[in-house]
Amino acid sequence: MKFDTVIIGGGLAGLLCGLSLTRQGLRPAIISRGQSGLHFSSGSLDLLAHAAQQTLAEALDTLSAEEPIHPYSLLGKSAVLDYARQTETLLAECGIALLGQVDQPHRRITPIGTLRQAWLTPPDIALAPQQGERIAVVGISGFIDFQPHLVAASLRQTGVNVEALEIALPQLDVLRDNASEFRSVNLARMLDDGEQWRSLHAALLQLASEYDRLLLPACFGLQDNGLWHWLNETLPCPVALLPTLPPSVPGIRLHTLLQRQFAKNGGVWLAGDAVTDIIHDGQNISAISTRNHGDVPLRTRFAVLASGSFFSNGLIASREGVFEPLLGLDVLQSAPRESWTRRDFFEPQPWQRFGVQTDTSLRALRDGKRFDNLFAIGGVLGGFDGITQGCAGGVSAVTALHVARQIAELAGGQP
Repeated sequence: MKFDTVIIGGGLAGLLCGLSLTRQGLRPAIISRGQSGLHFSSGSLDLLAHAAQQTLAEALDTLSAEEPIHPYSLLGKSAVLDYARQTETLLAECGIALLGQVDQPHRRITPIGTLRQAWLTPPDIALAPQQGERIAVVGISGFIDFQPHLVAASLRQTGVNVEALEIALPQLDVLRDNASEFRSVNLARMLDDGEQWRSLHAALLQLASEYDRLLLPACFGLQDNGLWHWLNETLPCPVALLPTLPPSVPGIRLHTLLQRQFAKNGGVWLAGDAVTDIIHDGQNISAISTRNHGDVPLRTRFAVLASGSFFSNGLIASREGVFEPLLGLDVLQSAPRESWTRRDFFEPQPWQRFGVQTDTSLRALRDGKRFDNLFAIGGVLGGFDGITQGCAGGVSAVTALHVARQIAELAGGQP
């Protein structure tokens, strides 16, 4: 099998890179081992949330001066802003509705009731309360992955008029026999059934007239947000959702929509597969073998490493250090091992910045030498802390589109 590009990893970065390539007339393949980080995310994307006191342009200038190896700094302010706007357009053209713009960040409510700046957010996810708004945080009896009292307590600290309530949905009793079954995804599979909509509506109707907004756990809307739209059309007050403990329904929905569009555009999705060998001459990748296609290597003109960080085994930690398992690429890391973490759990952790080293074009390095046709994008990159800096989604999107643009330009110049 021959492809223009083989992308290793089917998370946000891999999918956005693949989608961008298909829109430029190329034929990419994505090798996906299984669940990606999106399945455990809120469904919102951050661009640079830690810089809430500056404009984005100012924050990028500061970042470039203070952290020259951050992926944003490697690409430059103008490129980051341009790719972020292109991401908004790409998602919209895929039929994925998200609130927000590069120049207009907003605040959303987190699963523990704090407020966090965001770049793009699904329309059903709860945004920051309005002045004087009366809010009810509504839990579902027996659902332990969402704690309405915790959310309400956090919101009260910001002066919000909020109460924590609970509703009972007897139709979910079939899931209670096994605690591992009473999770958001399984609840969504039941509640998304049109026959269940009215029972949820009836339980909420008793509360809706007393409040300006109801906040519910995001445990419905696995395929689309039709139920959320219907509730907002038929209840006396609006309903918004809060992501729960993983797995995350909004994150899974975003991943599913991206994956479907990628396949619709002609991309090849190799699900449940894993790379077993990468054939190269030290400078160029020529083919990639996988577990499910061992006898038929995937021949490719370009390769993209979008394998993520430690969570998805894109990086592996050992007693000797951190390494990239597929090619032994150069990894940005500190030594000794004791320097990887800090005692205070809530402090930024040094290991979060570990990752593959690249040149300024995001070509991967091994022994200080770059591969000419192998790029790295997203969480596998070093030099940034996606959690503390609030840039995980932005780095995935911006680097994905940057690499897709380079591949398209290079492919256009080849026979």
